[in-house]
Amino acid sequence: MRRVAIQLCVAAFWTLAAAFLGTAPAIAADLAPGGSAGVRTVVDGDTVIIDPPLDGADQIRLVGIQAPKLPLGRPNFPTWPLAGQSKRALEQLVLGRDVTLGYGGRRKDRHGRLLAHLHVGDTWVQGEMLRAGMARVYSFADNRALVAEMLALEREARAARRGIWADPFYVVRNPDSLERDLDSFQLVEGRVADVAVVRGRAYLNFGANWRTDFTIALAPAAVRLFAREGIDIRGFKGTRVRVRGWVKEYNGPMIETTHPEQIEVLSR
Repeated sequence: MRRVAIQLCVAAFWTLAAAFLGTAPAIAADLAPGGSAGVRTVVDGDTVIIDPPLDGADQIRLVGIQAPKLPLGRPNFPTWPLAGQSKRALEQLVLGRDVTLGYGGRRKDRHGRLLAHLHVGDTWVQGEMLRAGMARVYSFADNRALVAEMLALEREARAARRGIWADPFYVVRNPDSLERDLDSFQLVEGRVADVAVVRGRAYLNFGANWRTDFTIALAPAAVRLFAREGIDIRGFKGTRVRVRGWVKEYNGPMIETTHPEQIEVLSR
């Protein structure tokens, strides 16, 4: 049954890709041009190796998305569900083809990889991976271009239960059941019970006991960024939100947010 489900998942991806391949993406205009190169190897669902190198680097991390992870030589690292399928989906899109790079923020990560949006002709690669449910949005404060568009595509795929969204491993979590999700990247939905600001640092609490309940934390720099963009942190009280990030343990489960796109307002 699992093999049949995987085959159906891959088939669904190509049905969607065929429907959108060749649609000119207006989003390319929002990016700084970064040159073109051929994709020689696909490492996993969000990383490729190019030839020739650009700006001294031959590896590209598809910025803005996180695909299911493969061990890639890391000892005792488990393969995430659908990691192989995600890699194959990206291979079908880019392997052996020329890709055009576009930048919307920081251009290299700490590993020296290029952080770029990719296009094959008129096809936005990140968009296709998200639309097919082969990745989820994974944004950073210094690389926020096109995140709104990516979130919309992710929501569409999740509502249709495409790809990873049909697997329990990736299900959106409840704030009351995060104990087993520490040190993992998760999407969490719930209602903010209260907001506290202490010495410039903000805490969005999801229960009556801030020492044990789930919390969204914002450092002073993040609070200032939200304010510059017209978002009143205290206005989140009573709001149902979806937050994404790495779940850590600090007075209960906590996600640290650095930029507004990490928090989606679902209802007031």
